[in-house]
Formats: sequence, structure tokens, C-alpha cells
Amino acid sequence: MKRALVTGGSGDIGGAICRRLARDGLPVIVHACQHPERAAAIVDAIRAAGGSAEMTVFDIANEDQTRRILAELLAAGPIQVLVNNAGIHDDAPMAGMSSAQWRRVINVGLHGFFNVTQPLLLPMIATRWGRIINISSLAGMTGNRGQTNYAAAKAGLHGATKALALELASRGITVNAVAPGLIAGQATEAVFDAATIKTLVPMRRAGTPDEVADLVGFLASEQAAYLTGQIIGLNGGIV
Repeated sequence: MKRALVTGGSGDIGGAICRRLARDGLPVIVHACQHPERAAAIVDAIRAAGGSAEMTVFDIANEDQTRRILAELLAAGPIQVLVNNAGIHDDAPMAGMSSAQWRRVINVGLHGFFNVTQPLLLPMIATRWGRIINISSLAGMTGNRGQTNYAAAKAGLHGATKALALELASRGITVNAVAPGLIAGQATEAVFDAATIKTLVPMRRAGTPDEVADLVGFLASEQAAYLTGQIIGLNGGIV
């Protein structure tokens, strides 16, 4: 049976993705780093609903730790659905941004993508079937004030998505990215009120984590076998 790994599975969007993939019948590995208690709650909810889930905890920016944990997970078989959802913000205008802020966001958002994805590729290739779905951001497409580091990490992820899709297309593996705009949740609600969202978004509302998860569920399905190398904006018409 195909297994799925969702990095950053303890957050609003990550949790919704985990629940959706589990409803679709995939055993889901819910990854966390700073909030394992949230990941445990998602695992419990999936199991209570009749799905299969387990939790894993590691820092994707730590290459040695990541490879060690992934080797343990791969001992049970290949992981054929990978959702690279983990990412962090550390916002500041670039003129006042420290090198630590720059490197921290790049290390998680871009180096973390490599640290998680690369060890899973050969086992996935051997099965001749796979889905790699990278969760990006509108900031990676348009930029955003105070987020030069975050936009750079996500834009780099777009290039990696397209290149890796070319490398894996003949192996039955698709690689796509989803770039959400304003999505309801703790991070968005801390910055934008309802009136501002109506002004910024042509659809006059924030998206929901479940709407992101529904798109990811499609991209992870058999029905998406001919869709690869795409950066899909999910933003209510902003671009």
C-alpha cells in the first residue's frame, strides 16, 4: 500500500492535508518539529475516523537527523506520496534583515526540501509511481514586502519543482507545487482582518485549509497522472 509523508503536518494546512490523504485511504506519516503534540492530535483524529496514521518528529533543516529518521521510515517500504509543506517565516525588510534570519528561512524552506526529498527518490523510482507535491506561497510568485527570504525560498522551490518534474516524468512520478494565497488560520488571522481580506482578494474571502488539501488530494491521485511540473496558484483570483 502506498504511504504518504506530510512535512509540517502539525499546522493548519498540513493537518488538513493529512486528514484528506487519510480519507483517500493512504497511511499518513504526520511530521512535526516544534509542535509534536499537535501532530499527535492529528494522528489520533485520523485513527478515530478509521484511517491509518503515525507521527514522526525531526528538524528538516538538520540533514543528518533527517536522513537517519527517513532511513528508519523507509525500512517499512517506500514512501510514494510526499507533501513538502514545512516552512517558516522570519519577516523583516531586507535592509534590516540579519544573516541569521535569511539563512534560517532558506534552510527550512529550500534546504529542507532537498534533505527530505532526495533520500526518498530512489525507493520511489523503483516503484515506478510517485507524487511529490510542494507547498509554496503566493509570495514566491509575486514577492511580498518584508519577506525577501521567504519569497526567495519559495521561488527556488518553483525552479526545483520544474527541474525535478523533468527528471522523473519518465518514471511515473509527478512533481507539482501549490502556491496558496491568503488561507484562513492562525497566521493569516494574526495579520489580516476580514475587511482587509475583502479588499485584497477578488473572491472577498480567505481560502480554507481544506481547499488546499482538496487540491493536494487530487494531485496525489491516479487522476493527476498527466499533470506535472506545474505551479498552481490557489488564491481567490489575486493573480
